Amino acid sequence: MAAAVIGVDLGGTNVRAAAVSRAGELLSAPVQHPSRAQDGFQATLQQIVQTIREAIDASGTPPAAIGMAVPGHIDAARGVVRWAPNFGEYKGEIFEVWREVPLADAVQQALNLPVVMGNDANLAALGEYYYGVGRGQARGLIMLTLGTGIGGGVVLTRAQVQGNAHWDGGVLLVGLGGGAGELGHTIINFAGPRCGCGARGCIEAYAKRDAITELAREAMRRNPDSVMSQLAAGDPAQISPALVSQAAEQGDPIALAIWHEIGTYLGVAIASFINIFNPEVIAIGGQIAKAGAPLFEAIHATVRDYALPTLLEECRIVPAERIEDAGILGGAALAWQHVNAQP
Repeated sequence: MAAAVIGVDLGGTNVRAAAVSRAGELLSAPVQHPSRAQDGFQATLQQIVQTIREAIDASGTPPAAIGMAVPGHIDAARGVVRWAPNFGEYKGEIFEVWREVPLADAVQQALNLPVVMGNDANLAALGEYYYGVGRGQARGLIMLTLGTGIGGGVVLTRAQVQGNAHWDGGVLLVGLGGGAGELGHTIINFAGPRCGCGARGCIEAYAKRDAITELAREAMRRNPDSVMSQLAAGDPAQISPALVSQAAEQGDPIALAIWHEIGTYLGVAIASFINIFNPEVIAIGGQIAKAGAPLFEAIHATVRDYALPTLLEECRIVPAERIEDAGILGGAALAWQHVNAQP
């Protein structure tokens, strides 16, 4: 019986990989290298392959498969990156992004191992389902990852569907072309701020890292004597979500008000997810989730106002447990599903 798979987290800055057991244990420390995301496909492929080889060597355990968490629109059935805006190369002054890139096949040919892949945020949800708060048993899990943008994933179980469903465990909702689960682009105000996707009022436009930072900078300008302003030495360039959390921990009402506002926005969106999917668990991950109680208290209060009461009774809204290695574990979870499906 196979003892390990390799989980890979491909990001715009780095690529990380580690061998992972069936129980979700990392068998060695993750190996990390720059992904060279803007140096062209071959350069990035070389970095991926090198990182995986070193992860295999570090674990000393031959892997049965490789699972890759990749940002962008992923067609998992074909192993193709349909679109990844942070990957590509410059042709003159024009940055040509990845489109229809057969990444899985290229990695498989280089390493002679089965390769499966999916969207990074989707797979973070799958990893959290099996190896985090879902414990592999939750009757449905929705995950939001809060960071530079807002990603998400939907894990469904047999308990959530009616009819002839025979799968065991949790499976990802990926949609017709592999692009489902874009929870960050849930619109909570059709007349709201413009989002990077082109629409208005997406939750990402309200609660991504830069939106929080700008909200905090404006609050600092209006309250120059606040704890937050003191921590930033009056310099707006020093403001970050982490600094806002630091000020909130010291009881700064300005910082607490910022997390209350962000949590309220998130709570409106999360109430919709509860009403649509009726999951047992909503997991909030990403570095911004480390804001902790001030953020989660506002989320809970808002969800109570907007979610259907009987659906909310069955749902827990909690911090994700596997924030640091979400991509690696998500890739590993997908790889284990592939291994388990083999005759």
